[in-house]
This record gives sequence, structure tokens and C-alpha cells, in this order.
Amino acid sequence: MSRDRETAGRGGISRRGLIGSAGIGVAAAGAGVLAGRMSSPASAAAASAVVPFRAVNQAGIVTPAQDRLHFAVFDVHTRSRAELVDLLKTWTLMAERMTSGHEAAPNGAIGAGTYKPPTDTGEALDLSPSRLTLTIGFGPSLFTTADGVDRFGIASRKPKALTDLPKFTGDALDPARSGGEIAIQACADDPQVAVHAIRNLARVGFGAVSVRWSQLGFGRTSSTSTSQVTARNLLGFKDGTRNIKAEEHDTVDKFVWVDRGDDQAWMAGGSYLVTRRIRMLIEPWDRTTLHEQERVIGRTKGTGAPMGAKDEFDELDLQSAGPSGPLVDKNAHVRLASAEELGGIQILRRGYNFTDGSDGFGHLDAGLFFIAYCRNPLTQFVPMQENLARNDALNEYIKHVGSAVFAVPPGLGADDYWGSTLFAS
Repeated sequence: MSRDRETAGRGGISRRGLIGSAGIGVAAAGAGVLAGRMSSPASAAAASAVVPFRAVNQAGIVTPAQDRLHFAVFDVHTRSRAELVDLLKTWTLMAERMTSGHEAAPNGAIGAGTYKPPTDTGEALDLSPSRLTLTIGFGPSLFTTADGVDRFGIASRKPKALTDLPKFTGDALDPARSGGEIAIQACADDPQVAVHAIRNLARVGFGAVSVRWSQLGFGRTSSTSTSQVTARNLLGFKDGTRNIKAEEHDTVDKFVWVDRGDDQAWMAGGSYLVTRRIRMLIEPWDRTTLHEQERVIGRTKGTGAPMGAKDEFDELDLQSAGPSGPLVDKNAHVRLASAEELGGIQILRRGYNFTDGSDGFGHLDAGLFFIAYCRNPLTQFVPMQENLARNDALNEYIKHVGSAVFAVPPGLGADDYWGSTLFAS
């Protein structure tokens, strides 16, 4: 990221000091030095693109999905509402700076002097913005703890739709990879840019919050814009062909954005974020015949076309039968997840592949970090997952090992900070 020409003081910058010195308005970074990472003018221009941070809705939801992810979930340790709000304000200014291509604090990597800890960790110096987006959400226990304590005076503002997901058939959830009180999703086309953003937000939160769990992702597994081609997951199949696209405004309004009349007014223009860490049993899958793989998914592996069709975007025919039964098997993944089978339910998917080494038994710890945005997880995601958990032929090859849900507030106006609608007096 471009180094700021602003001058920081010789002393360290506190959360309140950062708020005072950074200012709200941050100009977008120019093309900048690309550090040799880009090979053509077209790719350089894409890497230098800045996604607006302040808008009606938060960036990173219908934004055309970037290629890399760093998702972090925090537990909150402070019991002071003022300290939490102060941190959210600081995070907001830092996020706006970093998504614009600047350091987390003005001249933060070296400006504090040699005998002060830097206020920016420095690994993104000279890197371009890479379409970085930062999206925040709040978990159920931020509003009331497990024993019913309202630490921050916001229990009455907890939406009815924000509740821990039920245990689904086959779940093998690891508590260390589930739940949490604040989620921050960093997406970018450069992994170092995404990691830098999370690292610096976690750094200034020390003492007030700590990282509960995090997940790196690569290779988006869905398209959120008609301008994008369909990506593939680690099973080798195109993923998210029928995903909601940003250009489908009526569908987005119906299934993604919360309406003021839904429940809590502070959530208007926001959404709900569901994450599921889905481990793929790669080795058994790789020994399965192509015919069986396609039966399980319900699409051809090469073109991504529905069974019995020729093109990826051909209609999903759930009625016709072939010589050996339905063209799309009754337990095929695409059938059970389809709007046709679920009374019209849709969600906006925004997941990523992951590979986290091996499990100590010679098996890859790899799979899909599933991310979905929806207007109400209880009426959209839950019935969909219940249908899949009970009947999906793919369950033989996958295992759900992590889960969380968060309320994602609306976007920010000129004077807003992350969570300002929630914490407004």
C-alpha cells in the first residue's frame, strides 16, 4: 500500500489519537508502486482499484468476489461500552484508510521513530489496494452472554433472527472454530493485503478483544456479479452457478438486505452472515468414478451443465427422467439446494477454498469455507441446510466442522462508524 506523506508525531498513536489524526475523508490511492506483482496494464489497473468504503450497504457482500480471504472472529473482553465504541471508531478509520490503499495509520510503518512500536506493521507498503473490502458483523453473544449478562446495554436491540444455528444432522463442530462476538471479513485480490488488514485491526484491539478463530481462503467458490466466470471448488466442480448476482437488484432486495420493518430498525440495509467450515474428504472423493461424482453433484464436471443439459446456465430440469431414473438424482446436491425444492428460498453465497495442511494421518485438511449472506438465516439458511443435512448424497464426502452467524449492520454515511446504528443513544 502507498506510504502516506502525512507526518505522525514522535509518540505512539492511541486509539483516540488515531481517530483525531487520521480524519474521516481519505483519498483513494493511485496506481502506486506494484512491487512487481502485476504483469500487464490491465491487471495493474485491477489491482489498483479501490472499492468505496462508505455506501448504503457494506462493501464485501455484493461486491464482485475477490480471489483471497482472511476471515477473523473476535471475542470481546472489555466490559466497557465506551471502550468498545472507541475501538469500533478506530477500526472504522483504519479500515477506510486500508481499503483506500493507505497504511493503517499515517506514516505508521516508520513514522513513530526507531524507539516506538510502529502503528502499521508494514508488510503492505508499496502494495496496491487490490480491491480490499472489510466487512463487520456482530454475533449473538455480543448482545447477551451465555449467562444472560447485557454488558453493553444492547440486549433489547438483538434481532430475533440473530440466534445460534441449530445442530444439523452430521455436524461435527469444533467449538474453537465456531461462534464469536465480532467478525471481520477481509477480501482482496492479493492475500498479503487481506492479511495485513486483519493483522492491524487485531493489533490495536489488544486488551479489548482477542482473535477467537480465523480462516484464510483462496480461489473464490462463487460469483457475485454477472461479469465473473464461475469458479471451481476443490471437488473440481463449478460452484455457485445459480448464485444471486449483484445486478439482480430485486432478488438482492428480497433475499439479502434487511428491511426496516423486518425487526430492528438499526439493521435496515444490513444483512446476516452465516459461515460454515466444511471439510472435504478429499481422498475418498478422488477415488470415486466420474459418473458417481456427477450423480452426487447433479452437474457435469466439465461444462457445469445440469445433468441432461449442455450448457452451464441451462435450466435445472428436476422433472425429466432418463433410462435409469431422474436426470438429476433425488439426492443430488444441486436439487436439494435449489430454490425449486425449497419453496423459492435463495441466499447469496461468497465462499472460498481452503487448505490448512494435513490432519496428522496423511489426509489433507482442505475444503470449503462457506459464506452466505441472507435477509433472515432462520427462514433461508436453516431450512436449506436441514434439507441438505438429511438427504444430500454429498454428505459422504464432507463434514461440517465450524459454524457461526453474525448480524451485519448497514453501510456507513460520512460521519458513521462500524456499528453506529446499533450503539446510537
